[in-house]
Amino acid sequence: MSVLPGKALILVENLSVPFDRRVWQECQTLRDAGWEVHVICPQGTKRDTEAEVTIDGVHILRYPLKAATGGPAGYVQEYGSALWHTLRLARKVGRGGKIDVVHACNPPDMLFLVALYLKRQGAKFIFDQHDLCPELYLSRFDRGEDLLYRAVCALERRTYKTADVVIATNESYKDVAVKRGGKAPDDVFVVRSAPVVERFHMVPAEPELKKGKPHLLAYLGVMGPQDGVDYALRALASLRDEVGRTDWHAVFIGSGDAFDAMVALSKELKLDDQVEFTGRISDEDLLRYLSSADVCLSPDPLNPLNDVSTMNKIMEYMAMSRPIVSFELREARVSAGEAALYAPANDEPEFAKLIAHLLDSPEERARMGELGRERVAGPLSWENSQKALLAAYAAAVR
Repeated sequence: MSVLPGKALILVENLSVPFDRRVWQECQTLRDAGWEVHVICPQGTKRDTEAEVTIDGVHILRYPLKAATGGPAGYVQEYGSALWHTLRLARKVGRGGKIDVVHACNPPDMLFLVALYLKRQGAKFIFDQHDLCPELYLSRFDRGEDLLYRAVCALERRTYKTADVVIATNESYKDVAVKRGGKAPDDVFVVRSAPVVERFHMVPAEPELKKGKPHLLAYLGVMGPQDGVDYALRALASLRDEVGRTDWHAVFIGSGDAFDAMVALSKELKLDDQVEFTGRISDEDLLRYLSSADVCLSPDPLNPLNDVSTMNKIMEYMAMSRPIVSFELREARVSAGEAALYAPANDEPEFAKLIAHLLDSPEERARMGELGRERVAGPLSWENSQKALLAAYAAAVR
């Protein structure tokens, strides 16, 4: 669906751009449709460090941000700083001409305050819901439905109320926007997170990445308390101790506020001779590792957030034709289908047994990899999500 191009301002707090692949793909889609695209986001630490830059026609303004540590109080400080910088830079973008659409990506659910300011100047507000923040709070902090939880719910309600259009990453999120957020179904558009498959391609396998072992296991993604890296490590200990398999090396690619704790846990489990943590790596190195991997891990445990969330790691594993082991989660199965094997929720020994099964089944691994690639190149493709994104913008400015 075509849209009348205008000036779009995309707000991101969780990651820098273009490191945030979903947001960068949205930027490119809008640019190609004729939109003038501006982005406000935090600076990265090793990449995306410039305060202001134009990349491939997309104007990006970045601000310094210290990531939260500890409990909820740290996030209040982080989000307060991000909100101040975002408003400051939004005013700067606005001085260059009217903003037609402000497109805010959560978390946190506080960016509606910037959207309110811009709506008074005639902008339309699109809420791009990357996470369900109430479920994220419950899953991350284990504090129950306390005062802060109720505050998080109130911020979500205000965000829904302020939004002219909502973008959801899957049908589960759309149901929440309609039932909990009170949005009309026609004002909620599902824009799935999907890799551009052309960017993910096999390169020659490098046996040296397996550190002398026959098999390589790979994890790719953020390492936060709710992301299940600890489940993966305990499953690998079970693979070694209970299944009796030591014919593998495992690589964990990515970073996050649980990174140091996960490195420490691997040492505590005496896995440090078989487990490697790379931190964030280049796209070229990512292709090298995934091309050499035999099995990819998606250890996100069952919790209120993960059960209804689309995991980017699953989509990228499938784009690389890799077989997957996952816990049984509603949206994980929607994404991966038969490209994954599913252990009962949070059952680490069964997760380990499924890894062992795939290590012994090269033909099944190949079949699952082909099925996954077909899914992300077909029904789950970014091409389909592009159409939904442009439809959301058309609805916002109609």
